[in-house]
Amino acid sequence: MQIGPHRIEPRVVLAPMAGVTDKPFRMLCKRLGAGLCVSEMTISDPKFWHTNKSLHRMDHAGEPDPISVQIAGTDPVMLAEAARYNVDHGAQLIDINMGCPAKKVCNTWAGSALMRDEPLVARILSTVVAAVDVPVTLKIRTGWAADQKNALTIARIAEDSGIASLAVHGRTRDQHYTGQAEYDTIAAVKAALRIPVLANGDIDSPEKAAFVLRHTGADAVMIGRAAQGRPWIFREVAHYLATGEKLPEPTLQEVRDVLLGHLAHLHAFYGDVAGVRIARKHLGWYAKDRPENAAFRAVVNRADDTESQLRLTREYFDALVAGVPWDAAAAA
Repeated sequence: MQIGPHRIEPRVVLAPMAGVTDKPFRMLCKRLGAGLCVSEMTISDPKFWHTNKSLHRMDHAGEPDPISVQIAGTDPVMLAEAARYNVDHGAQLIDINMGCPAKKVCNTWAGSALMRDEPLVARILSTVVAAVDVPVTLKIRTGWAADQKNALTIARIAEDSGIASLAVHGRTRDQHYTGQAEYDTIAAVKAALRIPVLANGDIDSPEKAAFVLRHTGADAVMIGRAAQGRPWIFREVAHYLATGEKLPEPTLQEVRDVLLGHLAHLHAFYGDVAGVRIARKHLGWYAKDRPENAAFRAVVNRADDTESQLRLTREYFDALVAGVPWDAAAAA
């Protein structure tokens, strides 16, 4: 898949997820096979650009190309300025958020709420595209509600506005993440457009990725929640799409080493206090469905320093590797 000058290979992409797709996670997913990773959304209001949160979100030093930064907001001029600012700070692709279903985002008429105002969508897209000399991409849902599906209309507006690629999550805003994603709308969008289309929603295995690509005709798949605690899903999908064969599951030793490396990067990136706090959700995802995971999470979530968090994680996974019970009482 080609987006402007950037060749996206393999055609499996990490979806933008607020609070998840930070720099450590993006770099890990790229190393494990993602062809492109989109950042968590950065707010377009300049008065927030110099907060610690925004400074971390705009840090792309050492990140492999291409660097895709998602921006969120409502005002076309402000979004254009945010696009320019992020390009000046390393962004090689600008992605516009019209897919987030969160109430606090939609209440400000941003995210997927924008799909309810098609003239505003056109103004935003054309203004941002004109503001920067890098490709601008867009992420949307199928519509606001079941009786307000307008993804096809928004898609045509996007192509006419100069958007370089379009990602479609196969749910309406009012579904949030409930029910099952439907792919017929994505197929209709792909059939109507000349620009690349990415299919998103419920893609949690190599077989599902291949099915969605066949069903929709999309140029790539975009994976979000299924990568949480399973960043190796990108190499699994890429290998299956290339060969039709499944890779073996990662060994417990590899899972342990990937996780410990991820924790170390989080600690280095955010510092001891924030790094430990942010790492807790990732620990829960990596440990999900593993033996004694509830006891492990209860203990490790009480760790308040990097050394303790790393030690407890290593001890738990070492026990899994050895096939012996993990002693929660001794660890605590």
